[in-house]
Amino acid sequence: MKAELITIGDEILIGQIINTNAAFLSKTLNEIGITIVRVSSVSDDRSAITSLLDEFQDRADIAIVTGGLGPTNDDLTKHTLCQYFGDRLVWYPEILAHIEELFEKYVSTPINKKNREQALLPEKAKIFKNRYGTASGMWFEQNGKIVIALPGVPYEMESLMTLSVIPELQQRYSFPFIYHKTVLTYGLGESVIAARIEQWENNLPDTVKLAYLPSLGRVRLRLSATGFQAHEVMQAVDQQVERLRPMIEDIYVGIEEKGSIEQMIASRLTELGKSLALAESCTGGKLASVFTALPGASAYFKGSAVTYSGASKTAILGVPQTLIQAEGVVSPAVAEAMALKAKNAYQADYTLSTTGNAGPTQGDPKAPLGVVYIALAHPEGVESYQFQLGNHRHKVIQKAVNKALEILYKALTISS
Repeated sequence: MKAELITIGDEILIGQIINTNAAFLSKTLNEIGITIVRVSSVSDDRSAITSLLDEFQDRADIAIVTGGLGPTNDDLTKHTLCQYFGDRLVWYPEILAHIEELFEKYVSTPINKKNREQALLPEKAKIFKNRYGTASGMWFEQNGKIVIALPGVPYEMESLMTLSVIPELQQRYSFPFIYHKTVLTYGLGESVIAARIEQWENNLPDTVKLAYLPSLGRVRLRLSATGFQAHEVMQAVDQQVERLRPMIEDIYVGIEEKGSIEQMIASRLTELGKSLALAESCTGGKLASVFTALPGASAYFKGSAVTYSGASKTAILGVPQTLIQAEGVVSPAVAEAMALKAKNAYQADYTLSTTGNAGPTQGDPKAPLGVVYIALAHPEGVESYQFQLGNHRHKVIQKAVNKALEILYKALTISS
C-alpha cells in the first residue's frame, strides 16, 4: 500500500517552521509496511488542497493531510474536505462535551463559539477524538481511496496516529513487513566506503537494498528489505550486515536502530561506572547538548564549561595565559590544558575539549581556518587530535562534535 503526505499551512511554505510531521508520519507508516511515495506542502487555499487531493489518487492509496483544522478563519481543511467528498457538517455531542471539558480543566480563557464549532464535523467521515486538543481526526473513504485529516500540532497528530489511525489501518488491511538495519560508521567519507565495499555491494541479492546516508563526518549504511515473511526478510538483511562488518571494522560504531553513538557512549559510561565532563570553545555547547538531551544523563555527565574566549579559558578553567600567548588559543597544548583543567574541576573520569577556527573570520592568526583540536583526558593521561574540517562554519562545528564523539567512543570501547 502506498501513501502520500500533504501538509497544509503557509508557515511551512515560508520556512517559519520545519515540517517535522512529515518525518514522523513517514517513519510511523513505514514501520507498518506502508510506502511513502510523495510529500507535499500546500497553502491554506481550497483550490490548492483540492488539486492535490485529485492528484494523489493516481499515485497512492492513502493521503494523510495535516494542518488547517483549527478554529480560525484561515483553517480551511475541514470545509474543503466536506465539499470534496459531498459531505456536510453536523454536531457531534460527544466531541463537544470533550472540548468543553478541555477548556474547563486546562484553558484559562473562556470557551467561545469558534471553539465549540470544532465539534461540527463531517457526517460521513469516521471521527477520531483528539484527547489533547479540540481538532478531531477524520477518515474519508471513496472509490477505494482513503483520505485521513489530522491536526497540525505535532503532539496531537502523533497521538491520533498512534492511538487511532495505525490501529484502524492494521485492523482493515494486511501489510508487508519492512525491515531496515542501519550501520553507523565514523571517520571515512561515503566515496571511500563505497570503493571499499564495492564488490560486496555488487553481489547484494535483489531483495536487499543499500542506501548511503552521509552526514558531516559520519556515514550511515541502511540495508532494507520487504516481504510478507518477517523471518526471511530479517535473515536476508542480517546476513548481509554480517558480511559487511569485517570490511568496515575500523570505522564501525554500531547499529543505529539499537541507539545513536551518544547513547552507546552513555551506556558504556554507565556500565563502567565512569563520568564525563566537557570544555568547549568552538563547539559552543553543542557537544554538551548531545548528552543532556538523553534521559538519565545526570548519572554520568558532570557538566560543561563553554569557554569561548581566551580570557575565559584562563578565568574559568585556569589555563595559563602564558600558554595561550605562546601556543595560540587554537593549539594542541591549549586543548590538552582545557581537558585536564576541566577534568580536575569537575572531578570526572573522562573529559573532552574542543578549540578551533570555525570561521568565517580567523580568530587565532596562528591556526588556519577550519583547523580544530580535540583533546581527551582520561584516567591514564591526555591526548590531542588535529583535524582540518573545511571552510563552512556550520560544517566545521558539527564535524567537530562528531569527531569528539568518535574519539570518546573508541576510547571507551577499548577501556576495560
